[in-house]
Amino acid sequence: MASRGMVFRAAAIATALLLSLGIARGQLQVGFYSDSCPDAEDTVTAAVQDAAGNDPTILPALLRLQFHDCFVKGCDASVLIRSSSNDAEVDNSKNQGLRGQDVVDAAKAQLEDLCPGVVSCADIIALAARDAVAMTGGPSFDVPTGRRDGLTSNLRDADVLPDAADSISHLRSSFAAAGLNDRDLVLLTAAHTVGTTACFFVKDRLYSYPIAAGGNSKTGTDPSIPAAFAAELKARCPPGDVNTRLPLDRGSEAEFDDSILRNIRSGLAVIASDAALATSNDTRALVDAYLAAAAGSFQRDFAVAMVRMGSIGVITGDDDGEIRDVCSAFNTN
Repeated sequence: MASRGMVFRAAAIATALLLSLGIARGQLQVGFYSDSCPDAEDTVTAAVQDAAGNDPTILPALLRLQFHDCFVKGCDASVLIRSSSNDAEVDNSKNQGLRGQDVVDAAKAQLEDLCPGVVSCADIIALAARDAVAMTGGPSFDVPTGRRDGLTSNLRDADVLPDAADSISHLRSSFAAAGLNDRDLVLLTAAHTVGTTACFFVKDRLYSYPIAAGGNSKTGTDPSIPAAFAAELKARCPPGDVNTRLPLDRGSEAEFDDSILRNIRSGLAVIASDAALATSNDTRALVDAYLAAAAGSFQRDFAVAMVRMGSIGVITGDDDGEIRDVCSAFNTN
């Protein structure tokens, strides 16, 4: 777990970031529920702890849930909406395998008993992701709250989500469109230090990678993957296997650390979008810095990137959005 000093430093820099972004002036703010629902944050933490006690793999899933929520028209819990016609955000193929909604639902049910109509589902997602980071050994940090829940959720809106096969230029464009920079890209990719992926997201790198040879094109294994590592991946993901899961961070999938960056630098990234960080001078320089001179600021800067991501397109105030009664459905009134 993070040291007490790291907690205070991460909290201080997150607060400074809020001020610099202009999102602490009566909008998002740390402790938004301190009067209206004093036990809100502790209730979310307890729900995450309960879920992780039964299934530790839910922690990285909660991080992914926030990312997938925020990158589609902002952090508004639209990814939680379920549609009988399968046309909500969550039904987009880019949300395949998304988990953690049940943890948010459990926390919401408890909060509705404590403080009906007060705590948004969007804030629960953000708080749960924060707790997931800390529970895997990452930094503890303050999360500003005060988000409201969105009023739309459309399948095609989720097309903008970054993909596991994206090139570095595509990734940089996607992050820039969300108001994030190269440093955020590197740091939020580093969230893959915990968790697993399915062979489905690796198979194209192993068996269908386009290769130009003598003026002709063919497919094979991504030549940027070291031969020994490619053999290791193929042993875990033989042709036709799309379901087996393997660690995103080889050798350190259960602990939040900088191992994912070391693997990316060494050519041992599992998915193409992680490996892409080594293909740009700018992002590669950031990876190198966090493994050298800037190593001491990695966890602090990760906390800052999480706060920045959690502030994308938020709905605040009383003029738009709603506080849902149930996270999976819009209010009917």
